[in-house]
Amino acid sequence: MAKRFELIVFDWDGTLMDSAAAIVRAIQASAADLGLPVPSDARARHVIGLGLNDALHYAVPELAESDYPRMVERYRYHYLSGDDQLTLFDGTVELIAGLRERGHLLAVATGKSRKGLERALSFSGLGEYFHATRCADECFSKPHPAMLDELMDELGVAQASCLMIGDTTHDLQMAKNAGVAGLAVSFGAHPVEQLQAEVPLACVHTPAELREWLERNA
Repeated sequence: MAKRFELIVFDWDGTLMDSAAAIVRAIQASAADLGLPVPSDARARHVIGLGLNDALHYAVPELAESDYPRMVERYRYHYLSGDDQLTLFDGTVELIAGLRERGHLLAVATGKSRKGLERALSFSGLGEYFHATRCADECFSKPHPAMLDELMDELGVAQASCLMIGDTTHDLQMAKNAGVAGLAVSFGAHPVEQLQAEVPLACVHTPAELREWLERNA
């Protein structure tokens, strides 16, 4: 059967890796380290997927610009102290391997830094499956379309043949801004009602549903 989407682009945190709670804890702990108001879980979850500076600006608006480097250092300390213990969502390896075997081009567009993504790809074992990746420290942060624009250009894929999959409104808005289809997963960072407000192709609620949807529709 002909492929509807030649290129499938995944967000990382909250879409492939079950890391949203760890990111929230790291943001909250770093704010506490600096004696700043600790953001609520909902506020910290909202920024997942953004580049780190943009994320901290929203999550901790009291943070002075001069304190950004210190806040970033504390965030990385708290997150990296346990990131090698994070796990992929159930069935993720089989999902990605199956898509690759069926001839799809696969990519990652993430708010992580390049160093952070390479670390995650290494310890997760998924690095070999992706044809290209883009990170927030080498591109405009979501929801700017630059990551998707660059991936499509690098891999020679038209907008109509590209699908973006993510767990946040930032992912879906980036897809809209790049003129590509967006698919939402509700098992990550953002609430389902916020995801559905962006009118994605669909909103799936479990990793198993994601695999089934892609097998039927991609």
